[in-house]
Amino acid sequence: MAKHKRVSFSKKNLVLDEIDHYYRNIEASTRLYFSSSNPTSDEVFVGRTKTEIEYELEVVSVENENLVALNLLASIEAAFRVDYLQRCYKKKKDSLSLALRTIHDIKGSHASLEDDIFTAWKDNTSSSSAVISDLKGAFKYRHWLAHGRYWEPKLGKKYDYFSVFILAQTVFNSFPFEGVNA
Repeated sequence: MAKHKRVSFSKKNLVLDEIDHYYRNIEASTRLYFSSSNPTSDEVFVGRTKTEIEYELEVVSVENENLVALNLLASIEAAFRVDYLQRCYKKKKDSLSLALRTIHDIKGSHASLEDDIFTAWKDNTSSSSAVISDLKGAFKYRHWLAHGRYWEPKLGKKYDYFSVFILAQTVFNSFPFEGVNA
């Protein structure tokens, strides 16, 4: 059994309400920028047709959704990882904590989110296995975003900001995390 260093928590975890507020501000700002209400629109969009401007707005909006969805998924990952470590550090005795401690004894803070932590939740709690399956699918989307989008993803469903936000709400409302303020 290897001795693993304790992780120092930054307490800078992203909170769902803050992420949502950021998304709504960015979306409103983007829509204003691409509208005729933008005081510099004549200069910024000189020579472009209304259709071209609307297309560019759509491209920027989709990119904003992707980037903020990535933040949502990072927030979910942080919640599961903090919970994993807190359960290990506190030496909790429930079946989930015992399973996570077994993983921690082997892998320390380098446990795989999808293969180790999600599986421990699925096998040792009454948490919905459907939510865990949804998380695994959403994390395929996260990997695609985070690694440059250079391949055609096989996601099983379409992900966007709203679908990931709803999944994040479901996770934070239904999983009894240790030491996580979402």
